[in-house]
Amino acid sequence: MRKLNILEMNRISAEQYKQVAKTPLTVVLDDVRSTYNVGSVFRSADAFRIERICLCGITPQPPHPEIHKTALGAELSVEWTYNTNTLQQVTQLKAEGYTLYAVEQAEGSIMLNQLAPQLPAKCAIILGNEVKGVRQDVIDQCDACIEIPQYGTKHSLNVSTAAGIVMWEMMLRLKM
Repeated sequence: MRKLNILEMNRISAEQYKQVAKTPLTVVLDDVRSTYNVGSVFRSADAFRIERICLCGITPQPPHPEIHKTALGAELSVEWTYNTNTLQQVTQLKAEGYTLYAVEQAEGSIMLNQLAPQLPAKCAIILGNEVKGVRQDVIDQCDACIEIPQYGTKHSLNVSTAAGIVMWEMMLRLKM
């Protein structure tokens, strides 16, 4: 076995990325405060060809050197928008026909491994602040909450780690 070099990986350019079909998934970041977490979400979104990221509230926006440090340029390929108000953003997505999933531990949460979105689907996942999670008024607008099964002593994951896990699983379920 031999590790591939960068040229052997046949990666597409940022311009080509903008032209290819995307996973019909939008990621909403609700008051995520860390630029490094935001950059990591961009990088995972690029890897799984997510259609866009909606940055909301206090969530930092590109261009920013710390976002770029972890995104490695994915902030240039993945479409993104900014809205000062997360509730306004999810209301708009709902009006556009998106099924909204908060990634949160809540009464009646659906375990991620049991999620079966209706296809074809336009879905959005909402991930919250590193300390407080997704706000209750935002959860109230969602169709369901998704919970990542956890088996250790901790009850939460880093927001960018959770985003990557959920994006991967949603990509598998929504891939066209």
